[in-house]
Parts: sequence; structure tokens; C-alpha cells
Amino acid sequence: MPLFDLKQPINYKNEILAGLTVAMTMIPESLSFAILAGFPPLMGLYAAFIMGLVTAILGGRPGLVSGGAGATVITLIALMKLHGLEYVFAAVVVAGVIQIVVGLFRLGKFIRLVPQSVMYGFVNGLAIVIFLSQLNQFKVQGSNDWLSGSALYTMGGLTALTIFVVWLWPKITKAVPASLVAIIVVFAVVLIFGIQTKTVSDIASVAGGFPPFHVPNVPFTFETLKIVFPFGLIMAMVGLTEGLLTLNLVDEIVGNKGDGNRESVAQGTANILNGFFFGMGGCPMIAQTLVNLSAGARARLSAIIGALTILLIILVGAPVIGKLPMAALTGVMMMVAVTTFEWSSFRIINKMPKADIFIGVVVAAVTVFMHNLALAVLIGVILSALVFAWESARRIRAKKFIDANGVKHYEIFGPLFFGSTTTFLEKFDVQDDPTEIVINFKESRIADMSAIDAVHKITERYKKLDKLVTLKHLSADSRLLLRNAAGVIEVNMDDPIYMVAASPHESKY
Repeated sequence: MPLFDLKQPINYKNEILAGLTVAMTMIPESLSFAILAGFPPLMGLYAAFIMGLVTAILGGRPGLVSGGAGATVITLIALMKLHGLEYVFAAVVVAGVIQIVVGLFRLGKFIRLVPQSVMYGFVNGLAIVIFLSQLNQFKVQGSNDWLSGSALYTMGGLTALTIFVVWLWPKITKAVPASLVAIIVVFAVVLIFGIQTKTVSDIASVAGGFPPFHVPNVPFTFETLKIVFPFGLIMAMVGLTEGLLTLNLVDEIVGNKGDGNRESVAQGTANILNGFFFGMGGCPMIAQTLVNLSAGARARLSAIIGALTILLIILVGAPVIGKLPMAALTGVMMMVAVTTFEWSSFRIINKMPKADIFIGVVVAAVTVFMHNLALAVLIGVILSALVFAWESARRIRAKKFIDANGVKHYEIFGPLFFGSTTTFLEKFDVQDDPTEIVINFKESRIADMSAIDAVHKITERYKKLDKLVTLKHLSADSRLLLRNAAGVIEVNMDDPIYMVAASPHESKY
């Protein structure tokens, strides 16, 4: 498998500028997440560098940006408080191994089970989360108190200036990413006029060295595995869910398909390296990915540039980046949130089924209030499955007629499964039917154990009245289910009262 598509035309200017912009927006976010979890701040930057570089080279989706994401970091906060930093590194390694296994066994395809209504809710909820999280920059550092007076006006004014430049610049030219121009303009205004405002260095220092190799200092015992495995599993699932959904989102924007299984292996590889090189782990970052794409990036180069820029800043560029106004980065992320939101969902809301609207709202609400993207998607998929089951259960019906020989025929339409068994049983008039009954499954199929039990019940009712039942046109998988169920319920394939017919004139079994 080639790492790079050398036939793909690359706009080097767009890729380089997009990478620089991504690095600028990723630094404060990675630092904030690390501090939130109680990690050393540099762990966030190391994660951004390692995740960004490894997944850019090995990943299954050019244009996708990974880093020290809050979605995965949040899953490790409890482990940090209970057992400390070394167990966090071990859990990150375990998460990486799980993700590689998922990719190798090609389980990424199950992301197809996520319906469009869940995608709308996921994206809209995430956009709201991104926007609301930027409001924290309007608070006093290390406190829940809001800024006031000149500090608040300065922060608000510079943020508004950033948003204005991001909005205006594409109308002038698209040669240079609007986000990067806005950061440079606001940075210049602050330096020229000597404006006092919150900077990146107010969050944490970004100076350091190359990520050091470090084996997690934990006992290599089964007890340790029992502690770290649940956290590693949750982190892996959250990372894969967010990653594969982000990959699908990029597929829609770019217009070609990425490889979810390859991306899973790349994410796992990066997380294993995080565990051994002092990183807090991570996953694809939707906000930074959208910044990257909006800047015109379509190849792997931009994410590589972004990762190397972060390393360069850690090594030598900290004094300059530390002076970067947080207002500029806040404004850029707010505009990302606005463009991420699926405004088209409002235009088509009257054309969508009410169940889909409800599911989208629930997914968005869970994303916003619980900040758990994996749980939001899981709830959405479960609700969608229940809605589908309910609608399918309502569609089962039976066409009834008596032929010239006095045989009563029931032609079943729709799947027979746990949700439709009650309706199925209500279709039969056992007492008043003639002595011979044919149940035709040509337009139906027996789907599960509940369906087998329903067939068993209806044949037993007829059997007690000495009436002959013939099942016709059962599909191969339905016949197999009936055979396998013989040891669980009374399904006698040789019983003359219970026959499976291959055609109107020939019966098997």
C-alpha cells in the first residue's frame, strides 16, 4: 500500500499555509485539554505532534488532521485522579492496540450503521460545543469568573476583528487562508499598539525538547491490565467513533472515499507511540480538519507541515508563539463552528421524517450537554434502529384467500421478527379456518428466534384442532433457522402436521 499518491496534484502553497494555520489553532486547544485533565501541558503538544505526523503519513484520509483531542482526553481524567500519570500512558498504549485490532479485522465498516440523521445531530452538536468552548477564553485564567472592564472589551474587540477578517478575506482573494491572515492581522495590531490581552503563554509554556522515550512505569501484571483496559477500551472506541465520523465528513466535502480501516490502524499506531513518548493520546480533530480543508488543503502534506510546525515551536519558537493573542485563535475557532454547523438541516427540516428530526435533536443535545461524542452517536444509532424496527413491524401484512380445493392461503408480506410477531399472530383465524392451511413466505422471511417461536405457536394452535399447516417458499436462511431451533422449541421437520413445502406440488421434509 503506497503511503503517498504521487499522481495526485498538490498545491504546495495551500498545503504549507494550511499546515501553519492548523498548527496555530491546535496549540492552545491541546494545551487546554492537557491542563483540564491534570496532565503536564507539554503532553498536549507532544500528542498533537505525534498524532498529527503519524496519521498524516499512515492514515486513510488525506486532509484529515489528528491531535490531542478533548474527546479522548476526557475519558482518562478519572484514571489520572485514581492512579496517576503512568497508568494514563499504559491506557493510551492499550487504546492504540485495540484500534489496530479494529483496523486489521476491518471493523471500520460498521460506521455505515450511522444514519444521516445521526450525522446531522453529531455535526451540529459538535459545532455548538466548539463555539461554546471558546467562551471560556472570556473568563479569567484559572477561574470561572468572566472578564470585566477593559480586559473584556479588548478580548471581544479583537475576537470580532478576527471574525471580520475571516469573513472578508475570501471575498478579496483565496490565495492565502483567511484564518492565517486573521491571526497575523490581529497579532500585528496587538504588537503595534501594545495592547494588553490574554496570550498563549497565559495558558501554559510551550517551550520544551523532543518527546522523550518513556516506558510506562507500571507493574506488568493482570491487575494492572484490569485497571487500564476499561479506560483504554473507552478511549479507543471514542477515538474511532469520532475519527471515522470525521473521515465520512471529509469524504463528503472532498468528494472521494477514504479508508476507515487504514485510518484505524494509523490512529492505533500513533496512540501506542504517544504512550511511549510522553503524549496524552488523541484522535482526529474535526475543528482543525475543517480549518485545514477550508484553507484549501487536500493532500497529506498540510498535516505533516502542521505537526512539524508544532515540534519546531516546542523546540525554538515558544517565545514568539507565546505572545500570540488568544482572541485571534478564539475568533478563528468560532468561525469554524459557524461553518461546521449544518445550516441546510433547517432548510430540509420540513421534508425530513419526524423521527429523524427527533433523533438529530437528541444526538445534538447529548453532544452539547455531556460532551461525549461516542455516547451521542450510540444513542442515535439505537434510536434509529428502534424506529426502523417499529416501522418494519407495522408493515407486516397477510393476503388471504381460499382456493378451489378449499385450502386457506395466507401470503405473508414483510419481515417476521421480534417486533412484528404479535401482528403476525393476529392475522390468523384459527377457529374458523378450514382443515388445510398454507402459509406462504415468498415475500417474507423468518429473521430471529422470536419469529421462529411465532411460527411454532401458530402451527401448534392449528395442530390442536387437527388442521394441516404447510409452510411454503421459505428462504434458505429461514429454513436453517428452523432446523437449528429444533432443539430449543418443538419444531419437528418430519411431523406431517408441520411441513415445509418447496413448491405447490412438492414438499420437502
